[in-house]
Amino acid sequence: MAVNDGRGRGGRRPTLEEVAARAGVGRGTVSRVINGSPRVSDATRAAVEAAVAELGYVPNTAARALAANRTDAIALVVPEPETRFFTEPYFSDMLRGVGAQLADTRMQLILTFAGSDRERERLAHYLAAHRVDGVLLVSVHADDPLPDLLAELDIPAVVSGPRSDTEPLPSVDADNYGGARAAVEHLLSRGRTRIAHITGRPDVYGARRRIDGYRDALRAAGHEVDELLVESGDFTEEGGRRAMSALLARRPDLDAVFAGSDVTAAGARQVLREQGRRIPEDVSLVGYDDSVIARHMDPPLTSVRQPIEQMGRAMIDLLLTEISDRRPAGPGRGERRHAVLPTELVVRASS
Repeated sequence: MAVNDGRGRGGRRPTLEEVAARAGVGRGTVSRVINGSPRVSDATRAAVEAAVAELGYVPNTAARALAANRTDAIALVVPEPETRFFTEPYFSDMLRGVGAQLADTRMQLILTFAGSDRERERLAHYLAAHRVDGVLLVSVHADDPLPDLLAELDIPAVVSGPRSDTEPLPSVDADNYGGARAAVEHLLSRGRTRIAHITGRPDVYGARRRIDGYRDALRAAGHEVDELLVESGDFTEEGGRRAMSALLARRPDLDAVFAGSDVTAAGARQVLREQGRRIPEDVSLVGYDDSVIARHMDPPLTSVRQPIEQMGRAMIDLLLTEISDRRPAGPGRGERRHAVLPTELVVRASS
């Protein structure tokens, strides 16, 4: 079977003008059809598409992007070590949503890590050359310099969760406060009163909001917040193990644990079992993310579901709007460009 490689007679690629002549329309009309403009009649569109197919015309997307000062590329930047990206379900779910939303566009996705000073320096040089049209920043810490660099370079960017409540860049987040509060209220409804919290990294705004939700739920139920029941974690399994050991050493009478992630909860569960604590008879356990880990733990883990894949899709929608607008992100506009998606508590046998 012959394969049409987009070359005409003599190995030459057909031109836009030749497609226009074959379809009996102007060059501009062909360009509008190829770029998906709605300002073309159905009959004209059919004629152009037939000419494109007959001649084997392949649009020169690189030239078109250069003329429009576009690269047709988006960078997904993860300021974390690669090992964390490939071991935590949060990142794979986010990537799945981003990829799905880009599938029907011409945009190319570039995945890059910036977990070390050397990687950040290399990324800064790459971005300064304006080799991408926009950037998605996932898992941003409060002191991360990358968002400010992007603003300085006037590169459209969206962050997955703001760095603070005054974040100037557009962002997409889940309701961390509401999710944490629902988790603690659930544990209180089960008769638990000595509820520990293994936090996420304190320099992550979402983790701080979960701490707020934890404390407010206890206060609303008439309980004092015992800071001996709060231990910092880092969203990792090893962090969950360390935090759980510290909590049991300080408060061996604790009867519930709310962990900052499912991965953290898995580490906490290991320590609880090593010390002879039954789940949920002795200690109820709740995680966060509702990842595949939660469903396959023994017992299955109660967890706060974040719509992570939908967050990835929403980030793409917001970034494409930013790219289309080509306006710098600044005061006065950011309030209209922060999306917060709802969370849901999924109750299973661990609580």
